[in-house]
Amino acid sequence: MREQPVTRGKPSRSGAVVNGVGWGYWSVILCKPDAVERGLVDEVLNRLDLPDVTITARQDVVVLPWQIHVHYWDLLVDADWFTGRDIPQCLHDTYVGRTVTTALAYGPPGIHRRLRDLLGHYDPVRADIGTIRGDLGEDTLDHAMAQKRLINNLVHTSDDPEAARRDFGTWYGANRRELLRDPSAPRPRVRSEP
Repeated sequence: MREQPVTRGKPSRSGAVVNGVGWGYWSVILCKPDAVERGLVDEVLNRLDLPDVTITARQDVVVLPWQIHVHYWDLLVDADWFTGRDIPQCLHDTYVGRTVTTALAYGPPGIHRRLRDLLGHYDPVRADIGTIRGDLGEDTLDHAMAQKRLINNLVHTSDDPEAARRDFGTWYGANRRELLRDPSAPRPRVRSEP
């Protein structure tokens, strides 16, 4: 069998089109449907807007099935661990067709851990006061499990550089790579026509 030529400009493997980005400086913020529907998006983003962090590229997205399945691939892989819950159906019910708000956060190395610390524990009842989930969360893991659904905990940020790369592809797409410029870097000047 003859090898197919690689088309110029096409990635040779999945995700390669967003290689070369300093993912250690970027995180994707996902304000979940419960944050959107409770009108908490501005407050959540303001609490993540640290002095050395720039939040850009805010957008509202109506979630498609593939997006939430890619985003929560780990839940799908470990679905049998969640006895009594149909994880694919839970993801569909919680997200598909509902609006989320995403944004990009740019900051110094260590941004992933710093943002995740501001979120608090995934179970709001166990999150420290002063964290987003501890102050604003209304759901509990026990309540969610009793109702055989996913917990509502307002917000997600990328766990690490690899997750940021995957989250960017999921919520923005490789064709929006221009969003990944250092926000403090000077922009090229555009000549206006006389």
